[in-house]
Amino acid sequence: MNTNADSRPDVLAVVSQSGPTVTFFDAGTYEQLDVVEVPAQPHELRFDADRRLLYCASTYVDGYYGAHRGRARQITVIDADARKVVDTVDLAPDHAPHGLALDRERSRLYVSVEATATEPGGVVILDADTRRRIGRIPVMADGPHWFAISPDGRRGWSTNKEASFVSVLDLERDEFAGRVAVPGSEGLDVSPDGRYVYVAAPKADFASAPAAQPGIRVIDAATGEVERVLPTGGVVFPVHTTATGAVLTGELRVDWGEGGTLGAQRDGVLTVFAPGGGEVVGQVPVGRFPLTITSSPDGTVGYVANVVSGTVTVVDLERMDVITTLEVGRKGEAGAHGLAYVPAAG
Repeated sequence: MNTNADSRPDVLAVVSQSGPTVTFFDAGTYEQLDVVEVPAQPHELRFDADRRLLYCASTYVDGYYGAHRGRARQITVIDADARKVVDTVDLAPDHAPHGLALDRERSRLYVSVEATATEPGGVVILDADTRRRIGRIPVMADGPHWFAISPDGRRGWSTNKEASFVSVLDLERDEFAGRVAVPGSEGLDVSPDGRYVYVAAPKADFASAPAAQPGIRVIDAATGEVERVLPTGGVVFPVHTTATGAVLTGELRVDWGEGGTLGAQRDGVLTVFAPGGGEVVGQVPVGRFPLTITSSPDGTVGYVANVVSGTVTVVDLERMDVITTLEVGRKGEAGAHGLAYVPAAG
């Protein structure tokens, strides 16, 4: 944890869907600092270090993917230092924003959106300076969710819950560039060197055990081929790569005999693979239904948002043990989702 000359700490920002809020914690002491109210059903967060802003996607009016009462269309913009809402971006005619990725070099914010009555799912491009719409790239699937870009900003990848492929986007030409065959997919991330794309598949529908072996599909970013599969003991939603290249995955533990409903989860597991997607280097118990993962800038601390528990498990990635557990939103309620690590200014 760092502080600047004004002794401001690094901060962890956490979404609560049920809040609906973004809660700020001191990343060194884990003291709760502030709570900011946002529009209903916030899902993901993205920190913009150049503008000291947080972008928060509100995906549904009420509910979650496949079980909601309407799609939202807002991106809430939060001043990360003042911890207050400074703008709201309306993505209409698009809706159900979820995945967020930022190209700092070209000042572009990418937002994945679900299909409309006239357009397939896609990725909306916003100018990060003006927050105005630049364009939209189709992903050729109805339900894109997580989205990630290469370190050089030239390629993008979208996971698609229902479609049996990951969409590849050419971000220089702003066009659809192809498909990589995988079962319906959940989270993804790109290695720091841009060589690999790690994709969680198959997706979970909670009605029955997955038909395919759950794990992480390792895609060679240059060839677009699945190079290998990192097997896991349970269905995976979140995938995150640290600054050191370690691959962090959140495995669900589901009592399929109970119908696989949201309430049937037991405590999940954080599984850590060596850089490059090698052997398992550690496993740590976390809360129920790990949904989002991030890490500190030096890659020594991991943060796992557990949506059913309504908690964030803070993990020492060197010792592979739990440092503390943070309560998010109203105590005892589900909802912990998006995460962003905010280094102190300066």
